Order: sequence, then C-alpha cells, then structure tokens
Amino acid sequence: MSRVAKNPISLPTGVEAKVAPTVVSIKGPKGELSLDLHPEVTVEQLDGVLKVAPHSNDSWAMAGTFRALISNMVAGVTNGFERKLEIIGVGYRAQAQGQKLNLSLGFSHPVVYQMPDGVTVETPTQTEIVLKGPDKQRVGQAAAEIRAFRPPEPYKGKGIRYSGEYVVRKQAKKK
Repeated sequence: MSRVAKNPISLPTGVEAKVAPTVVSIKGPKGELSLDLHPEVTVEQLDGVLKVAPHSNDSWAMAGTFRALISNMVAGVTNGFERKLEIIGVGYRAQAQGQKLNLSLGFSHPVVYQMPDGVTVETPTQTEIVLKGPDKQRVGQAAAEIRAFRPPEPYKGKGIRYSGEYVVRKQAKKK
C-alpha cells in the first residue's frame, strides 16, 4: 500500500486548481498544466488542499503515482524546473537562437534542435545549456534528447552530459 498517496498536496498562494472527474488543471504564475486522470484514481479539493484516493484497495500504487505527478505540476507552476547540460570537447559549442538550439558537435553539419512548447533554452556560455519550464517531464525529455546527440564517451569524456554527472572513464589500450 502506497503511503505517498495519503499525503495531501497543499496549494500555495497564487495557484488555482480545477478538478473535473477525468482531468486536473493547475494554474499558477509560471503557466498552466493539466493531467488526465486514470479511471482508478479520484482527486478531491478541500480548502486549498488536494487529496488523491484510489477507487479500490488494489490501486494504491496508481494513486501514489498520480499524487506525485500532481505535486510536480504544483511545483512547476510556482517555481518551474531547470535542467543544466555541459558540453565537453574541443570545438563543441552551443548557441541558443529563440526556440532553436544550434549545436556544433564535431559532425560535418550543425545540429539544430527545436525546443518543445513550454521549454525555454539559454546558453550562458558556449559550453553550458540551461533548459527551463513548468513541466518537469518536458524539460527532462528535451534534456535527454539533446544529450542523445553526443552522449559522453568513456575514453576521453567528450560529449554532452548533465551538470554534475560522473562519467566512468576507461583505460586506453596498452601496448
């Protein structure tokens, strides 16, 4: 039985929640997010608090999952989420141009990545990428897709990695 689902979600000031039988919508200063509910889960709103409950005793795990998703939505519309990437390698660089990210990663052509809706990109330096947005899933997915263009390789450590990610290095071939 999930204990996560039993914790209520408190709504901070400036955040509004609309609960329908199949959809939960959260609106705040950073944007608006909505989530389709699973048929086995119900959400109730009481005095600025959201409570998630399962329909039957067998669905506590699903209720815990949806409680975590709704909690992430509340955190996203109040503070937003941020993911930082680092580029390591000679000649590797990034440049943000509006909703597009131009990457030079040692290929014969530049890589242009179109950012999804709700995700913004910044490049404080040529080797740093900062993704921001209210939806945790979209920010994380965009970061994973950018990292997939040139994941860090184990011999020299070149490539795109998450900030703070540790890459296990291999020893070079011995003669």
